[in-house]
Amino acid sequence: MAETFEPLVLIVSGPSGSGKSTLVEDLLELPEMMFSISCTTRPPRAGERPGEWYEFVSLEEFERMIAADAFLEYARVFGKHYYGTPRRSLEQARAGRKDLVLEIDVQGTAQVKAKLGKAISIFILPPSRAVLEQRIRDRGLDSEEEIARRLQRAREELQRFAEYDFIVVNDDRERAGLELQSIARAARCSAALHRNRVQKILDSFGG
Repeated sequence: MAETFEPLVLIVSGPSGSGKSTLVEDLLELPEMMFSISCTTRPPRAGERPGEWYEFVSLEEFERMIAADAFLEYARVFGKHYYGTPRRSLEQARAGRKDLVLEIDVQGTAQVKAKLGKAISIFILPPSRAVLEQRIRDRGLDSEEEIARRLQRAREELQRFAEYDFIVVNDDRERAGLELQSIARAARCSAALHRNRVQKILDSFGG
């Protein structure tokens, strides 16, 4: 009988404008990687397609999923829209024998780690506040009030960096992407992940 596959869960977090979504694309270039598509109640932005990065659902549907315990984690951001990671993503990764990448915030990371325990968490840092603010402004999506709120949230998130296993400073896209891939490769070689396989090899020695 085939051995049950347990996916490695890689969590990538970082403040809005840190470039985490771009770096996640580098991570997904590794073989046997799967991205967890989040659910949200916010409307799609220009150029966003359902099922690519987000599934866009109604508030009623999201609350139904909460009641059914269908999320690994969820949160209401800025008191407005809900975001959540469906449990089915982990089940799909297990069935497809792939490792799972979650792009979620600090609050969601704490929830996932509490439930799964063995998830590897990576925090993406901007090189400075000034660079982060410029990146947010360059997107042209937010009002001055929203920008100020995002910067305050970024400060609060950065204060919790010690809760993460790894830190990547995104001051150079290529280097940061390679660092993220290196973390994933190293995690795939962890002794904890290969305990059953090592035991089988040990058993082959007999005695």
